[in-house]
Amino acid sequence: MKARHPGWTLLVVCAAVFMLLLDLTVVAVALGDLQRDFNADLGELQWVVDAYTLPLAGLLLTAATLGDRIGRRRIFAAGLALFTLGSLACALAWSALSLDAFRAVQGTGSALLFGTALPLIGAAFPDPKGRAGAIGAFGATLTGATAVGPLVGGALVDGPGWRWIFLINVPIGLAALVITALRLSESRPENPRKADWPGTALLTAGLFTLLLGLIRGHDDGWGSPEIVGLFVVAGVLVAGFLVRQATAAQPMMDLGLFRSTTFSGAALSVFTVSAALVGATTYLSLYFLNTLGYTPFEAGLRFLPMTVASFVAAPVAAQLAHRVSPRLTVGGSVLLAALGMGLMTQLDGSSPWTALIPGFVIAGLGMGVQGAVVSSVSLAAVEPARAGMATGVVNTLRQVGVAAGVAIWGVVFQARVGDEVTSRLDGSGLPVDRLADAAGSGAGTQIANAVPAPLRETVAAAARAAGAAGLDRLMLFGAIAAAVVGLAALVLVRAPAEPPSNVPVSRETDAAREEVPELA
Repeated sequence: MKARHPGWTLLVVCAAVFMLLLDLTVVAVALGDLQRDFNADLGELQWVVDAYTLPLAGLLLTAATLGDRIGRRRIFAAGLALFTLGSLACALAWSALSLDAFRAVQGTGSALLFGTALPLIGAAFPDPKGRAGAIGAFGATLTGATAVGPLVGGALVDGPGWRWIFLINVPIGLAALVITALRLSESRPENPRKADWPGTALLTAGLFTLLLGLIRGHDDGWGSPEIVGLFVVAGVLVAGFLVRQATAAQPMMDLGLFRSTTFSGAALSVFTVSAALVGATTYLSLYFLNTLGYTPFEAGLRFLPMTVASFVAAPVAAQLAHRVSPRLTVGGSVLLAALGMGLMTQLDGSSPWTALIPGFVIAGLGMGVQGAVVSSVSLAAVEPARAGMATGVVNTLRQVGVAAGVAIWGVVFQARVGDEVTSRLDGSGLPVDRLADAAGSGAGTQIANAVPAPLRETVAAAARAAGAAGLDRLMLFGAIAAAVVGLAALVLVRAPAEPPSNVPVSRETDAAREEVPELA
């Protein structure tokens, strides 16, 4: 059924998606204030990000299925209500734990929103030309939200305070709810799939257990029974999820998609760039805020070289995609990210932030190219009837990558920073272990405030060197991982074959092709 008000549908969907993506990046520049206000350690800061991305990753495919069965407008409205309520609760949080819990509520609402966003647009714009324009506007919204997140967050944190990065969502969410009720039409396909609740539970629980083990490993000891037990449970749950997907009549994730080497290469590249590069932004933010001493808005400005490069590269790559081999665009985008991260190594305690600019620009170009081409490459690798599933899987892997990257880089950062502080302050008579733990939690030069005045400059210098060493180490590991995956993508990804001319395309198949853009 054609929507009565397609323009309103596009407006409210783009506004909602802008909010949910903004909340993925806007918190980065607030981490310093959150750490001070809540006396939070690194694990609690990691959960500020991962508590949001985990339900977004685990529930995204199920949310799309629920929209098909119950009604996309209903699920979208439920997502808006949940996201708005979660935003208000985050603004009223009284501790790091409460904030992390309310971020999970936000993330659940985000999954419902994002899972139904493109199907709503597709139903509102049945004409191919109108649909293409609407999807183009949707894609621009994704890129714009990612680009302005640190700036918006910095302005709000420096101005009225960090709670406003959440409060600003409330009036927007309420207005969007009213428009949804009055202007959006309900839509659902003729033959909806069933929700795979066992698969959803296994995936979400498996990811949660794995992330919990990674985040708690440093404090509890990697060989402790608790951490080993968490990893064992995570392995069993993830294995159970894979078995469920291989045997279920209507799985939430079609593992058959990975029989295509092109799809596998594209999906692996999305996961890797999200984990390696996007996951590293949490620690870049802490470095800017607590080691170099910039304000949140100043820290947000320093991300501009990467976000502007990404914003500029995306439309250029989209225009050139049909002229260049997909293996070069997909593999090349990951290799650009690897080169950019490699250029962000060799930092020391005296390095200015400008040392990061060349790496920011090159990595941003890689992000922009990947965001522009990977969805079309993924769709071309599968038959039309599986296009919607293909895009959902890629989007899910992107969020899993962000969550995993934040957790894994926390392990690397915390260990390297702690070791550097210990080696530089050993024999000083100071409580080195306590200072090393605080620096490893991202406190940066603020640890100098805990020592007598004559020793503060020495401790601050050690903290600056340690912060640079921790960032250097995770950038090096990220560059290596991205380089390996980029080279693998050059081998795996192949030019698409011409589709058979006698394959019928149903309305559901055509609607599946709506889901072309993905998180940039």
